[in-house]
This record gives sequence, structure tokens and C-alpha cells, in this order.
Amino acid sequence: MVSKKKDIRALTKEQLRDFFESHGEKPFRGNQVYEWLWQKSAHSFDKMTNLSKETRKKLEEYFVINHIKVDQLQKSSDGTIKNAVRLHDGLVVESVLIPAKERTTACVSSQVGCSLDCKFCATARLKKMRNLNPDEIYDQVVVINNESELYFNRPLSNIVFMGMGEPLMNYNNVLKAIDKITSPEGLGMSPKRITVSTSGVPKMIRKLADEEVKFKLAVSLHSAIEEIRTSIMPFNATFNLKDLRDSLIYWYSKTKSRITYEYVVWEGINDKDKDIRALIAFCRFAPSKVNLIEYNPIDDSADFKQASNDAINKYVEALEQNGIIVTVRRSRGKDIDAACGQLANKSI
Repeated sequence: MVSKKKDIRALTKEQLRDFFESHGEKPFRGNQVYEWLWQKSAHSFDKMTNLSKETRKKLEEYFVINHIKVDQLQKSSDGTIKNAVRLHDGLVVESVLIPAKERTTACVSSQVGCSLDCKFCATARLKKMRNLNPDEIYDQVVVINNESELYFNRPLSNIVFMGMGEPLMNYNNVLKAIDKITSPEGLGMSPKRITVSTSGVPKMIRKLADEEVKFKLAVSLHSAIEEIRTSIMPFNATFNLKDLRDSLIYWYSKTKSRITYEYVVWEGINDKDKDIRALIAFCRFAPSKVNLIEYNPIDDSADFKQASNDAINKYVEALEQNGIIVTVRRSRGKDIDAACGQLANKSI
């Protein structure tokens, strides 16, 4: 049963100070509670040991801390860890820890299900239930940071918003979460180590640019030909490539931040010379990088098949000849359905 008490993490520091003042206590108590919530990631009021028992009891009377719970942890043969994360209302999302030689990366979710309809993505088949709150996004990062220290003896180094959901369809909560993650009063991570991946919502990309955010932007492109992109990502009929390109031009003009394109090459869909030429043309308007991603099959995805190595190599050669940075990214965690495009709550 969902508690009717207010989640205390929905309050700002100023609101916490006001609460204590209105209950006859010193306002600085609000500062102490805020520190426990966001710097120390306290899950209960009993942990707040610099508060009196009476004060903690009063907090318990008015508020809850709706922290997440890891229902199941799965380990891949390559070291990747997937968490099935249960939220306070019983819904579940997944998040992933991806270890590498010199870094550990958290892949976090922003929605329960997804707002969009990419045909090659397992998450897109789930009904969008709701947006995640800022604290639920923040909690995923805290959990993965703890796992990184426990299993790999080093703190989390990078965060990517590439889990379940479209981050820009949960714009305000994602930015509030990033603020808590990067703030000295929160986790203190550098925004330059955070990448928000979007399927392309032009209006929201422009809004990001206007706010002059410091984190990185990645776009799931997969085709720079209108009809092909619409056939695999039907929402492209609404958020078309011209509008996307114009918003990215605006993004670069405001931020001077290089754009990363995530791009899967499929056999018979986007593995021809015309597809390569279109991608090169799309990359020319602003400094960019292309990540060619290995396709990760979902259950009955007969329409989608990983392109041949020859096709991938043709992309790499053509992009490099045109001065575009390109990397081929091999998937991690495929054996536990933790790879890109596979998150669909199969673990529960």
C-alpha cells in the first residue's frame, strides 16, 4: 500500500527549513536533513544521528523516504551487473553497471516503460506507466556506485541515461536528478561524465541548449534517411529529421558540445552505400562522433538482423575518410538481457 505521507525528498532545502521553523525548531535542522538525504543517501530517519529522537519522530510522523529496493541482481559473464529496481509503488525498472578497465558506467532508467515506439527496442514494447521521480533516478546512481565500490574497488565514473524510457519526455525530473547528482550538496559528480541519450525530441533539445547544460548529448539516430528512420522509429513522422537536425544545430551553437550519434546497422535496412552517404551528410553540420552499436536481438525480432562485418567496416572506413570520429561499440551483458535495447523487466 502506498503511504499518504509526503516523500520528504520532494522538498527543497528551503522548504525543509520552513518546516522546522514552523514546528518551533531551528531552521538549520533543515540543512542537516537535506545533507542526510542527498549527500549521505539516508534511507531512514533513524540514520540521522545528529537529530534528537523527538525530531526524528516528528519527521516520521509527517514524511516518508521512498527509496528504491533492488529486487534482483544479475551478473553477466563479462562482469556487467543488472538490477531489477522496485519502486515504492511496486513498479519495476532496470539499471545496469558496466565495468571497463579504467571506468565503471551506470546506465539508468528515466521512465517505467517508454513513451516512444522504436520497433527494435524491448523497452518500447512496455506500456509507459509513469515518469521516474528525481529521487528514483538518483537512487539508481547511488546503488550502482555502491556496487562499483563493492565489486570493482572503485567509485562510479560515468552515467548514461540509456536505460528504460525517453529522458527528454521526463525532462524536469531528469534535470532535477542530474542537479542532485552533480551538486556539491549531493553526489558531487562532474556533469561532463554524464550523457543523456535521446531518440530525438527537437523542442526539448532546444530547451536543453537554452539552459546551457554541461552534460553530454547522444542521439539514437540509426538512419539519416527519412522514410527508413520512420519505418523503424515511427515517432520520426512527428519529430522528423529536419526538425531534429535544426535543433542539434541550435544545440551546438549554444553549447559548443560535440554530438554523439548512436547508430545500429541492420542487414537489409540501413547497410547500403546510400545510408552511409546520408549519415555523413547529417554529421557535417556540427562536430560529432558516431558510435556504431552491435544489435541485441529481442524475442521475435525477425525483421532485425545484425549487419555483416563488411557492412560495419564500410561505415567505419567512409566515416573516417570524411573526418568523422567513429567507434564500434560491442555490447555488454547480453547473456542477462542487460545490453542496449534489451531492458524489459525479464528478470522478475
